[in-house]
Amino acid sequence: MISNRIREKWASGSPVLNGWLSVPNAFTAEVMADQGYDSLTVDIQHGLHDYASAVAAFQAMRASGVVPMARVPWLDAGWIMKVLDAGAYGVICPMINNRAEAAELARHCRYPPRGERSFGPTRALYSAGSDYAEKANDEIIVFAMIETADGVRNAAEICETDGIDGIYIGPSDLTLGYTNGRLPAGFDREETEMIEVIKNILAAAKVAGIRACMHCGSPDYAARAIGWGFDMATVSSEARLMASAASASVGRFRQLTGGQGRAEGDDKAGY
Repeated sequence: MISNRIREKWASGSPVLNGWLSVPNAFTAEVMADQGYDSLTVDIQHGLHDYASAVAAFQAMRASGVVPMARVPWLDAGWIMKVLDAGAYGVICPMINNRAEAAELARHCRYPPRGERSFGPTRALYSAGSDYAEKANDEIIVFAMIETADGVRNAAEICETDGIDGIYIGPSDLTLGYTNGRLPAGFDREETEMIEVIKNILAAAKVAGIRACMHCGSPDYAARAIGWGFDMATVSSEARLMASAASASVGRFRQLTGGQGRAEGDDKAGY
């Protein structure tokens, strides 16, 4: 089985840079895979991917050697096992709130005797290697997302759960859940209370001896998170990066031409 390069980087003491795929297009995945990320996550929860497009994305990124991962829609055995059978080397599962949910997640990701994953690695047998069945349990990485007030309260027991390799923080849901909507959603938190919560979750992961990962909106904040001790950082998504680059390009053109060239009143034209 092809070894999981995320585990190799961690073993060498190096942080992991993860990219994010929301657009259900194989070429987009192929382009992102060629940019130097260590891993790419297909987002099936909030992204526009379905199972077929997730498989296509995994196939498109294979040539680059980037590690394929998936965020599943929920704690659902069917989804978890299918993305693994499709070749995902890592599973990120949202809204894990306690030890029981963390244990269920871990069981779904590994074959007996360590779990209850059903056998049928339809694509993984070819994309990962013919000895997949013997080695998958040790290569797959399982991330539990802590992003609610309950998850924060139970962070220690989630991190201590056998079979959980790391926690993943989504700052938007974490902020909404922890503050009960008092603070708005968004990445790259600067509020003292949210930074404290983030660092407390990080500390729980370190005490348990597992990895900690966070979704960030900018490379500057991602580097800051690594400085705090996070082992992996995700920076934005291909959709947001595309919008940002396009906006900067359009803005620069308008600046250089004094706004000339804009089709005034034609913003809703059907072409």
